[in-house]
Amino acid sequence: MKKIFIYEPAMCCETGICGVGVDPELLRVSTVINNLRKLGFEVNRYNLTSAPMEFVKNKVVNEAIKKDGNKTLPITIVEDKLMKTGKYPTNDEFFTWLEVYEQPILEKSNDSNDDGCCGGGCCC
Repeated sequence: MKKIFIYEPAMCCETGICGVGVDPELLRVSTVINNLRKLGFEVNRYNLTSAPMEFVKNKVVNEAIKKDGNKTLPITIVEDKLMKTGKYPTNDEFFTWLEVYEQPILEKSNDSNDDGCCGGGCCC
């Protein structure tokens, strides 16, 4: 089964879904990823703040950032192949890359935390 790796810009928490002003794009991505995981797919997210060594360890990501800076984030890699930079994958791209032929019903994500992303309201 294929694996997706998403290298994201610095955010105060792992998903970016926290605080009062949640970015709808981050909510969509989290929802799709959670549903794909429920189906057994492996989708890994690396935030520059919480997992900087993942950026250093991945040669493709490292080179892309050296070449184009942080504007290249988010970076999406399927297996070892660079698939998209600068934007998150669309739902259709996720499904196509993972060869999901029956698109799942996307249930709303419960990633947000009423107390803020770190339990203390760090994003507010």
